[in-house]
Amino acid sequence: MKKGAAVPADLVGIRMPVTAAPVQLKGKGGMKVKLANGKGQIFVPDGTPLEAALKRTTVLCIAAHQDDTEIMAYHAIAECFYSDSKWFTSLVVTDGAGSPRSGAYERYTDEEMRQIRAEEQKQAACIGRYAAQIQLGCTSSEVKSGGKAEITAAIKEIILACSPQVVYTHNLADKHDTHVAVALRTIAALRDIDPSLRPRKLYGTEVWRSLDWLCDDEKVVFDASACPNIAMALLGLFDSQVSGGKRYDLGALGRRRANAVFWESHSPGAMEAAIYGMDMTALLDGGLSPEEFILRRLERFKEEVMARLQRCSP
Repeated sequence: MKKGAAVPADLVGIRMPVTAAPVQLKGKGGMKVKLANGKGQIFVPDGTPLEAALKRTTVLCIAAHQDDTEIMAYHAIAECFYSDSKWFTSLVVTDGAGSPRSGAYERYTDEEMRQIRAEEQKQAACIGRYAAQIQLGCTSSEVKSGGKAEITAAIKEIILACSPQVVYTHNLADKHDTHVAVALRTIAALRDIDPSLRPRKLYGTEVWRSLDWLCDDEKVVFDASACPNIAMALLGLFDSQVSGGKRYDLGALGRRRANAVFWESHSPGAMEAAIYGMDMTALLDGGLSPEEFILRRLERFKEEVMARLQRCSP
């Protein structure tokens, strides 16, 4: 299927009637997505039938909030943008209703904010030529506590329906509780999938904490230099987030540039922008807990810093 101009967001929207009649995603085994709140939705920018839209997915990003996908996985979006064989799907878990608001949005109710953020995310799917945009519509509290089992089950079914080769989510050292909770739900979902059906790779990337501190041999460096105009467009369209003075767009773009510049000290830069990630694939077989996984990397960082101090001391 050739990629061309995306269909406007208001033309092809598929609501998920998840309470009475769950959507049949018809991946391997004919799975269903079930959510109690009835607010989930799937949007297919180019109008491809839902089953085919999901099955063509090669890369799936599982993010906590609207605009997290575009911050944490732009390199994958860019890689798929012009490709006819690679397709990017975004899954956003929460509804955005609790986001801070100021400026033109300061008087918006939680419900109004939920609606505007969902629409902004669908516009991003159009600009980025996503295979599909899925929004579960959960609250942060559901992700972190009460709805953990149900949300994990929903993520599992979506992964099976998409059958991606690679999954991106938040890194386990992120400083936002909801981000870490989504990463943990994603890991739990992947662990519950038959190993033969799992993606080949699971990466955790940057949003609310840079991964500059990771030791270089444990740092996955993703080149995010391609299509800088698309990168700016994807981040800038989340007006509800950036117009009040919190310039997530400039912050994310600046961090990518800084990552590329400071990646290596003794060689000229080969990248204009970079996103750092940690390879979390080792967590999928269940032999290592998330706590053990991140502690090992913190210990490596400590050892590296101490060794350099000792090496350079008089």
